[in-house]
Amino acid sequence: MSTFKELGVQSYYIKALKELQINTPTEIQKETIPVLFKSKTDFIGLAQTGTGKTAAYGLPILQDIDASLPLVQALILSPTRELVQQIKKQLFKFTKYTDQKIFVEAVFGGEKIDRQLSNLKRPTHVIVATPGRLIDLIERKAVDLRNITTIVLDEADEMLSMGFKQELNTILKYTSGNRKTWLFSATFPEEIQRIVKTYMTGDIARVEVNKKTLINENITHQYILTAVKDKLDVLIRLLESKNEERGIIFSRTKLGAQKLAFELKEEGFSVGALEGDMQQKERDKVMRAFKNESLQYLVSTDVSARGIDVRDLGFIVHHQLPEKLEYYTHRSGRTARAGKKGFSIALILPSELQQVYDIQKKLNIKFEEITH
Repeated sequence: MSTFKELGVQSYYIKALKELQINTPTEIQKETIPVLFKSKTDFIGLAQTGTGKTAAYGLPILQDIDASLPLVQALILSPTRELVQQIKKQLFKFTKYTDQKIFVEAVFGGEKIDRQLSNLKRPTHVIVATPGRLIDLIERKAVDLRNITTIVLDEADEMLSMGFKQELNTILKYTSGNRKTWLFSATFPEEIQRIVKTYMTGDIARVEVNKKTLINENITHQYILTAVKDKLDVLIRLLESKNEERGIIFSRTKLGAQKLAFELKEEGFSVGALEGDMQQKERDKVMRAFKNESLQYLVSTDVSARGIDVRDLGFIVHHQLPEKLEYYTHRSGRTARAGKKGFSIALILPSELQQVYDIQKKLNIKFEEITH
């Protein structure tokens, strides 16, 4: 099936998709949408970030909503404020031409809870939430999730690696009953398998896209051998060679991200830092500037970059290799989105070569060396 119509998507959603220049379903959409329309089972979808998962679960959710009932019928959990806002925005755009209005509300930390409490008093059909803020609202009895028919765990591996295990367990227990659970993830670690065993029924539909490659095939993986004292100079030469291209530079620590952003600014680069100790206001300001292209580069820690979806990022740089293998997947997944090509470039010390070989083997990718 190669069109949204053949997948069973209703005409008013197809009209909205066309307007968003989404004309052909991606692989995850082709495999997932018919399953979610036809069967009322629990579901696992494994695919890298940037492959169109929001439409894959979003369209079946929207088509299943009874807009005449002013009840919350679906819940989507996602790891970061940015992702939650992005999912809400996308679902809102999908519903532009529907005959009955479907109301989607986003709730997340970092914004005053009073505003969200007031928004939730309006009729709401779908809630998109970060786990922590949703639990605050449940404890205040501000959300009624008794009528939900579907719960989606989006970027489930990221939610767990960000420390939301307890919150997810609480929410899944609270919403247990007659509901479908759809889990989407780029990787399938043991903790996720545990969630599946505990909260999902035995009869689970499963779709895995690009089984052999855990990483988007449009990404070219490269490394540059350097010494600690030369890293900054090597990075500067690399950025200069990229001309107008935009990218994210990953640092392992908050202090490292601040220091590197400061050093690059001193060299005249248009750069901002994103790290965990920043106030939400400051973080929003940096993200706005990066999205509207006032900033060309972003220096970020792993956790701070979760959920960043910026179009046309030409490359990402690993200033240090990440601590965990799945972080390499998440970092690289910021580039080469929506069918575009991109580069993932690691600055490594000779002692880290073995790590590069390990990443190659485990992720089934090939690195090429850039000599400088």
